[in-house]
Amino acid sequence: MPVVSNQANDIDVDLGRLFASLAAHWLRILLVAVCITGLAFLLAWSATPLYRAETRILIETRESPVTRADASGGSDGPILDAEGVASQVQVISSTDILKKVAADLDLASRSEFDPSADMSLPKRILVSTGLMRDPKEVPSEERVVSAMRDKLKVYAVEGSRVIAVEFSSSDPQLAATVPNRIAEAYLSVQQIAKQQSNTNATQWLQPEIANLSERVKEAESKVAAFRAQSDLPIGQNNSVLATQQLSELSSELSRVRANRSAAEANAESLRATIQAGASLDSAPEVLSSPLIQRLREREVELKAQIADLSVTLLGNHPRLRALNSQLNDLEGQIRTEARKVLAGLETEARTAAAREASLQRDLDALKEVSARADDQQIELRSLEREAAAQRDLLESYMARYREALSRGEGNYLPADARIFQRAMPPVEPYFPKILPITIAAFVASLLIMAVITLLQELFSGRAMRRAGQGFYDVDELAMPAAAAVEAPVVVEERNGALTVQRAAAALIADHAKRAIFVSPEGDEAAAASVMVAREIADAGQRVLLLDLTASGVASQPMLDNQQRPGITNLLAAEAQFTDVIHADFYSDCHVIPVGTADPETAMRAADRLPIIMRSLASAYDLVVVECGPTDPEGIERLMGDDTKLALAMIDPADDAVTVSAEAFAGAGYDDMMLVSPVGAAAGRNGMQRSAA
Repeated sequence: MPVVSNQANDIDVDLGRLFASLAAHWLRILLVAVCITGLAFLLAWSATPLYRAETRILIETRESPVTRADASGGSDGPILDAEGVASQVQVISSTDILKKVAADLDLASRSEFDPSADMSLPKRILVSTGLMRDPKEVPSEERVVSAMRDKLKVYAVEGSRVIAVEFSSSDPQLAATVPNRIAEAYLSVQQIAKQQSNTNATQWLQPEIANLSERVKEAESKVAAFRAQSDLPIGQNNSVLATQQLSELSSELSRVRANRSAAEANAESLRATIQAGASLDSAPEVLSSPLIQRLREREVELKAQIADLSVTLLGNHPRLRALNSQLNDLEGQIRTEARKVLAGLETEARTAAAREASLQRDLDALKEVSARADDQQIELRSLEREAAAQRDLLESYMARYREALSRGEGNYLPADARIFQRAMPPVEPYFPKILPITIAAFVASLLIMAVITLLQELFSGRAMRRAGQGFYDVDELAMPAAAAVEAPVVVEERNGALTVQRAAAALIADHAKRAIFVSPEGDEAAAASVMVAREIADAGQRVLLLDLTASGVASQPMLDNQQRPGITNLLAAEAQFTDVIHADFYSDCHVIPVGTADPETAMRAADRLPIIMRSLASAYDLVVVECGPTDPEGIERLMGDDTKLALAMIDPADDAVTVSAEAFAGAGYDDMMLVSPVGAAAGRNGMQRSAA
């Protein structure tokens, strides 16, 4: 047998035929749409009009820079973030505020806010049967608040710190009054919360200030007592006297050391000059002596006189000798005076050394005193810091206390929000919008009816066609001309027998759930049931073929002659439905073969056949049963609602066909359908799908 691929895609939707059904049923579509539109118009016209008004609140600080404690600060107070604004939304819609507004406006007296006042008949039935709680059992205050929540909408305007309060009501004046009152109640709650916070602050600060005052006194007393005990005299620049003296003494010691070093150096230099007999003109200490300066001046004068007289007098002249003698005496005096200067320098160096030693002793003693003073100074500073911290905290608390007290007495505690847009009574209701509702109902009903009509056309099979061919018309029961060119057309009706295609179309048109095929001529005629099942499956129907022939001739070509579990296994309780239902190799049809169980064992459970047939009929659009050559009693268990009986034949003149037809007619099966499989094996699309 040749292997042929699955041809489930041979069936296509004829869009022209599909949408032509809209034109064919336009009157029904229009009438239903008009009825639905009229009903929607009446409902909208009779509905209670609802009005909606909106109040807007801006979240901002209301504190004045003049009244802020820190007027120099750049901040204008707390500015809420997105989470903070969302929190204020919850505060505005809180139960406490709604209860207050409901009480102020006496909303409990309005039937609009009392579900128990005018209950509809369905609600009364639900309450009486216990399926719904009686609204009267709920406290009146809770009923009013619940009704307010249904009509109230509070939300934050995106990208801002604005909160919108919307309220809807059948009374336009009330629709504007409620959101305004809710906004005012919210501001009042904010103000009360600030007053309470201010009162709590003053009550907490008062004992804290008294406690801090005592602690400041105690800290300052400790500072004074420590100063008295430690004997820390304070010098200039508020520093400890010992430390200041230590600094001054260190400076003096450095100066004395420098003088001593300079004197010793000068004395050593002058001593070396005198001992070497060198000229004393290079010694600055000698030259700085007034006496030596005068002697040098006298020496210059004597040398000038000697030079003048040497021009006119000889060297042995008494006057020249006298002048030379005076000059020699001056040199001796200068050296004597230089030695005196050296002695003075040495004395100065010794004096400086003695002064240095004295200062060093004083410095060592003062260091010990300063070290003790530093330790005491550290302790003193610690006490002073503690006293200063307590004093600063006390001053801060006292400033806050005075501020809170003045705010409380002056009743100046503005809420951090303001109403910048009050609700006005709306002129037009927002519901119902009669014209938009009517138009929408008309358009929607037209669309729904069009979809229903299209679905009916699809499910009926009238809009189906074979791919590459004309549409598959179950009413005309004819093949298009194009198909006739591509492949041989099945034989025409012979002696009242239908072709396979006509039989399949008739079963689809009649919405048959079961098709019982009887084949008096044996296995060759059983091919009709297989062909019809495949034809209907190709049309998009869910089809199952049940093979009840003794030889299994109907299911063998569908399963490629493989032995598989089937109806006998199901009757013998050896398998389940999922085990015995198999797919046809050459179409979308399913098949239950004869099976592999013992037929005698299976026939003992033949009473289960009606149950099996009902289960299969509920799962498939059509169940085709091939019974082979049988009599009316043999098919009695298989009959049911929407069942068609078909007689498959090859030769109408065959005696077996005639006898079987008369037997079934005598048993009351007058509407038996005659089907002939002759020529169908070479039929549709040229496929060689042989059934036997």
